[in-house]
Amino acid sequence: MTDAPTPDSAQPADSAQPLPAADGAVRKPRRALLLSLFAGFAVFAYVFDQLTKLWVTATMTEGERIPVLPPLLHWYYIRNSGAAFSIGENVTWVFTIIMAAVSVAILLQLRRLGSAWWALALGLLLGGALGNLTDRLFREPSFAMGHVVDFIQLPNFAIFNIADSAVVSAVVIICLLTLRGLGLDGSRLGKRQDTAATGPAAPDHGTREH
Repeated sequence: MTDAPTPDSAQPADSAQPLPAADGAVRKPRRALLLSLFAGFAVFAYVFDQLTKLWVTATMTEGERIPVLPPLLHWYYIRNSGAAFSIGENVTWVFTIIMAAVSVAILLQLRRLGSAWWALALGLLLGGALGNLTDRLFREPSFAMGHVVDFIQLPNFAIFNIADSAVVSAVVIICLLTLRGLGLDGSRLGKRQDTAATGPAAPDHGTREH
């Protein structure tokens, strides 16, 4: 006499297989969207920065100051040999190397990108870094020693540009994301700690009576 088939043997062997494929199908469009967001924010910050610098250099003379919303906002055209907000004016080449390294580091992190907010932050950070790096590489007085165009002046504050604003905005967003526990891959810090403490759940294969 043959034994009656158990529920496990009656179930098709491949019935549970479509889930990983479906999960992968969902992740690919999401990753493509996040990379598109990152690229869009980076291009926006870079192009906006370069266009405003071209406008300043074409319409103003160095040292000229134009009231926009006095006394809060003026355009004040200067050329900065230092870092953001005129820091380190005597070591221009160091900041050129730093900005290039930061840009490469951002691109290397994209394989872990899993959050739209991180896409915004990294996009702004890359666009700002490349904006000032372009000035360092191609503006006077020489290659990799170029002076950055700054023109935005606020009361009791350093003169800066759009690239500086993008970098500072990115840093603020990254700090907020870190404080909230949102990782670059989109996971929450609390959930990651719980998973590490308990380990992955063991698969339930059911029981079979003999």
